[in-house]
Amino acid sequence: MAPSVQPSPAQRSAPRTNIGIIGGGQLAWMMGPAAQKLGLSLQIQTPSDSDPAVAIATQTHLGAIQDVAVTQALAEQCEVITFENEFVDLTALEALHQSGTYFAPALSSLQPLLDKFDQRGYLQGQNIPVPEFIALESVAEGDRSTWQNPLGFPVVLKARRLGYDGQGTSVIKTAEELKTVLEREGFDPFLLEAFVPFERELAIMAARSSSGEIVTYPVVETKQENQVCAWVLAPADVSNEIQKEVKAIAQRILTGLNFVGILGVELFQTGNQVQVNEIAPRTHNSGHYSLDACVTSQFEQQLRAVSDRPLGSADLTVPATVMVNLLGYESARSDYTEKRQQLSALPNAHLYWYGKAESRPGRKLGHVTLNLTSTEPTAQRQEAEKAIAAVNQIWPTA
Repeated sequence: MAPSVQPSPAQRSAPRTNIGIIGGGQLAWMMGPAAQKLGLSLQIQTPSDSDPAVAIATQTHLGAIQDVAVTQALAEQCEVITFENEFVDLTALEALHQSGTYFAPALSSLQPLLDKFDQRGYLQGQNIPVPEFIALESVAEGDRSTWQNPLGFPVVLKARRLGYDGQGTSVIKTAEELKTVLEREGFDPFLLEAFVPFERELAIMAARSSSGEIVTYPVVETKQENQVCAWVLAPADVSNEIQKEVKAIAQRILTGLNFVGILGVELFQTGNQVQVNEIAPRTHNSGHYSLDACVTSQFEQQLRAVSDRPLGSADLTVPATVMVNLLGYESARSDYTEKRQQLSALPNAHLYWYGKAESRPGRKLGHVTLNLTSTEPTAQRQEAEKAIAAVNQIWPTA
C-alpha cells in the first residue's frame, strides 16, 4: 500500500470540525461529550440504529463496517474519517483515499497492525520485544498431519484477524488439544505464540498529532480473566526504568508508523523485562479510566489529534484510580437498573452504561471507575482491591 500523505495543520486555515467515525459501539459513544466540548460534529457509520454511538451522532450512516459504499457517503459529509475498531477493509478504503478522503490514522499506518502476524513482524523489525511466534499458514499442507509445535506448552493460539474481547484467543495446554483445534478450525487463520509466564500485564495509551507531537498516559496494570480485561489500575506500581521503557516503546511505535490519533499498547512484564502483547490502533479499554482521572480523556485526545487541535495533558488528576469492566454474566434482556444504582452509590464512583439491549456472558455492558485517595503504592493497591471487591459484590462475574 502506498504511503498516505498527511497534510500538516499549517496547510489549512482552521482545525477540522466535522469528524466521521467508522464504528458505532461504546468507544465511539464515549467520544460524545468530548466532541461537544470541542465543538465537533460526529457522523457515525454503524450497522444498527440501536448501536450505542447513534445516541451521540450528528448523523448516522447505517451499514456494515466494511461497506465501502456507506463509507463513501460518510466521506462526502466529513473532513476526516477515523476508526472505532479495526474490522475494516483497507484495500477497499484505499480507493477512497486515492480520491481524496483523509483518514486519521492513515491507512498505511494501520496496514502493519490489523493482522496479528504482520503486527508481530513489524514490531520485531523495529527491535521491539515480542513473544516468540509463528504463522501456522506457513506449515505446508502435506506436513500438517505430522507437524509438531516448536514453541512448547502451554502455547497461545490467536486468530490473525478480527479477534476481540478474548474471542479468537486460546491458551492451549497439550499437543492433543492443539491438534483437535487445528483439525476443526484449520491452520490458515492462526498465529501461534509462546506463552509468557508474566508477573503482570501492563498497558499504555499514547497519542500523536499530525505535526509529530506525542503525549503518553500513565503506565497502568491490567487484569485479564478468560482473555477479557477485568480491571485496570492507574498508575501501575512499576519501577522508573519500566515506565521509561514502556513509554519509549509507545513513542517508537507512533513515530515509526507516522500514526495520527491514539493507540493502546498492551505488554507483559517479567522481572525487569517487557514484551509487547498487542497494539490496539484506537481508543482502548485500558484507557477508560482517563474519563474521570486525567486532564484529557483518551476520547478527547483522539478527537484532538484527528481534528488537528493541540494535544491535551494526560496527567492524572487524582492519586490513583481503578476501572472495573461490567461484563455480562447471563443471557438476558435487562437494563439492570437496581445494580446500576448500587454501583453509582459507591464512593468516588463514575458509572458508564453502554445501553446495549441484550446481555450475554462476557459481553462488555459498561464500566465503573472508582477514584482512589491513597498516595502510596501499597495503600493504593489495597484500596483498589477493596473497590474491586465492592463492585463484584454488586455485579457478579461470569
